[in-house]
Amino acid sequence: SAMLGGNLRVGLEDSLYIGKGELAVSNAQQVARIRSIVENLGLRVATPAEARERLALKGADRVAF
Repeated sequence: SAMLGGNLRVGLEDSLYIGKGELAVSNAQQVARIRSIVENLGLRVATPAEARERLALKGADRVAF
């Protein structure tokens, strides 16, 4: 998906495993793994602000929590 310009989704709600037969310990572990793969492919990971803009989400400055 990323190689074709698409978005990626990652986290324990999508997959419990980080590798073959190895349970992930956190979402952060999965994000770090995917980030490494994406960067090794020569691609750039969006910043949180870029992701919020692409998904039309409010930033922390626009929510009351």
